[in-house]
Amino acid sequence: MAEITAALVKDLREKTGAGMMDCKKALAENGGDVDAAVDWLRKKGLSAAAKKAGRVAAEGLVALAIKDNSGAVIELNAETDFVARNPQFQVLAAGIANVALAAGGDLAAVEAAAFPGSGRNVKDEITNAIATIGENMTLRRVNRLTVESGAVIGYVHSALGDGIGKLGVLVALKSTAKREALEAIGKQLAMHIAAANPQSLSVKDLDPAAVERERTVLSDQAAASGKPADIIAKMVEGRIRKFYQEVVLLEQTFVIDGETQVGKAIEKAAKEAGAPIELVAFTRFQLGEGIEKKADDFAAEVAKMAG
Repeated sequence: MAEITAALVKDLREKTGAGMMDCKKALAENGGDVDAAVDWLRKKGLSAAAKKAGRVAAEGLVALAIKDNSGAVIELNAETDFVARNPQFQVLAAGIANVALAAGGDLAAVEAAAFPGSGRNVKDEITNAIATIGENMTLRRVNRLTVESGAVIGYVHSALGDGIGKLGVLVALKSTAKREALEAIGKQLAMHIAAANPQSLSVKDLDPAAVERERTVLSDQAAASGKPADIIAKMVEGRIRKFYQEVVLLEQTFVIDGETQVGKAIEKAAKEAGAPIELVAFTRFQLGEGIEKKADDFAAEVAKMAG
């Protein structure tokens, strides 16, 4: 049997990120063959990763990648905020965002795409990271925006690094204006979206069911006033307009100056740039939104801390 030297163990640790004792055992089980030991650890890691798969992953990172006229945003979840500050996890998130630039906004397509420099696809690269970092991880969602002419601009709120943080926004601007002008208004729009969290780009893009629910509530409230039907109808329409101003991006008040309507701010920017500017799409990913932990997950965490 080949001698299991410290250099061999170090080499295997660098290749896999696994613990020292696991590396020593892997080398011993495979006669000092590093490549065979890597496979052995991967198989062991897959088993370990499967045990972690049931644990809630609500922390992690949002990552953006932008190139030419396209931008991609992904949300990669982990179990604890501590892992979000792990350099390996950060590189993984940023790498997946870059993969999504080419693979598109379909989650399955991104998971199946090759992860650069690893010999694995994205899904397997995440599984490998689960084994080496020791927490459950999930690629929760992806999106990509593209314009033929114009620019996609990104913004990460409270960034932990280049293009990574807890809240990311992309805006797609269709225009022939110079990129500097598009970046200026695009950055402001992305910051506004991060703060105001609009539900849709325009009134016509709003979910009809959501509008109908709001109209029903407002109608019932107005009817309780006892006013004539024609007055009630005007009250409802006035409140619906206010609802639009609260949830529709182009109708909202621009947080940058606190007084201009977003749609008007874009018109002003277009006039200054000397070319029309159209905001054609946006996407906003906030880490963990919509994920709820179960009571037994919290109980398990408390028990772990107590132990």
